[in-house]
Amino acid sequence: MRLGVLDVGSNTVHLLLVDAHHGAHPWPAHSEKAVLRLAEQIGPDGALTKAGSDALVKAAHDAQASARRLKADDLLAFATSAVRDATNSQEVLARVRKETGVRLQVLSGADEARATFLAVRRWFGWSAGRLLVLDIGGGSLEIAAGIDETPDLAMSLPLGAGRLSRERLGVDRDTSSPPSPKSVDELQAYVEKQLESAAAKLAEVRWDRAVATSKTFRTLARLAGAAPSRQGLWEPRALTAQGLRQVLGFIRLIPPRQVYELEGVSASRSHQLLAGAVVAEAVLRRLQIEAADICPWALREGVILRRLDQLESA
Repeated sequence: MRLGVLDVGSNTVHLLLVDAHHGAHPWPAHSEKAVLRLAEQIGPDGALTKAGSDALVKAAHDAQASARRLKADDLLAFATSAVRDATNSQEVLARVRKETGVRLQVLSGADEARATFLAVRRWFGWSAGRLLVLDIGGGSLEIAAGIDETPDLAMSLPLGAGRLSRERLGVDRDTSSPPSPKSVDELQAYVEKQLESAAAKLAEVRWDRAVATSKTFRTLARLAGAAPSRQGLWEPRALTAQGLRQVLGFIRLIPPRQVYELEGVSASRSHQLLAGAVVAEAVLRRLQIEAADICPWALREGVILRRLDQLESA
């Protein structure tokens, strides 16, 4: 069967169609993205602006049309932190449903962590033992750990790369000078404080393999020397703590609008990479992780796998 997943994130709205059935590898059949930066469309009152809502409606309409044209049997639509945190999220969801027919489900941060953990578990298999899974998104950081397909621990922290770039560093794509050393130091102190509760919960947790997912981690791994995407999905990739420290020391000196000139960095997210690197470095250091394997599967694949499990049970 052909399943569609519409992922409404803080930066992009991403439609992924896969051909899959229970027990089989989900093979991508179609992918399209719209860069909306919804997190930057949150007004002073905490509500998603009309411009942001209009853009989301159009993106949902276009995705629905693509899913129908490509004969998707089902379309799973979900939204993460940008819509979740908006004070008018219910009104926005109702408008999207009324005008496009797309029923967006808002995932909690813990639900994001659980779905991502499922995807990582299926990718690496049971031989990976106990897993620790890290995911830096635009609005939040998800952490999950466990030995089964459902993690024993799943948490979400407001440490997304986009959120911190906007709220703590005050940078965007066109910023022509690097953030001041003081602002980066203050960001690092803030991240450390936010991680305290998570580190305390993880103090008694044991894992055999640390895994990182998401665009931020993949980009940082590439800058630290991991294989480029052209070498294929199956090429092993990892991000070492030492390599990450070197990348962080380098990109903190570069203006955001020039970061995208580095190989493997997308222009739409280049201004978020420094904040993402600060979070990644702090997490690996606090949890004493020397290297994290990079998993190409993440939240979208986890949602697909969960849906296939539900269909099999039915």
